[in-house]
Amino acid sequence: MEYALIILAGILIVLGIIGCFLPVLPGPPLGYVGLLLLHFTSHAHFSTTTLVVLGIVVVLVSALDYFVPVWGTKKFGGSKLGVVGSVAGLLIGVFFFPPLGIIVGPFLGAIAGELVNGDDLPKAVKSGFGSFLGYLFGTSIKLAVSIVMAYYFVERLM
Repeated sequence: MEYALIILAGILIVLGIIGCFLPVLPGPPLGYVGLLLLHFTSHAHFSTTTLVVLGIVVVLVSALDYFVPVWGTKKFGGSKLGVVGSVAGLLIGVFFFPPLGIIVGPFLGAIAGELVNGDDLPKAVKSGFGSFLGYLFGTSIKLAVSIVMAYYFVERLM
């Protein structure tokens, strides 16, 4: 039974890293569940402090991931339609044009939203760039947290 938990935990750690790039998978929460499963085996033990701190970080990063692209779009002069376009572009890109759509979708969606809003092309592109930077920043933070959890996973099994 323990080996089944370890294998499942490893799968969740890998899915956690993949989920940093695919918005349909909650990356860091999956990795955290993987660490929890490993914790409940005799092969690894994490302190309560480690688990609580990682849990808080996972919640914060997961919440931040929803706000950073919106913040990036707004910071670069985007409107509400630019934000909506960014999210719509992300969803369309994920499902219809993977993997490139994950990166290009929010950018093009924000531009489309700004153009529908009546903005000129340079302002729309600026808004799209902000959305893109926000997406990259959010993905980078999720990936960093997921890699730390993968490190703990491997380190405890060695």
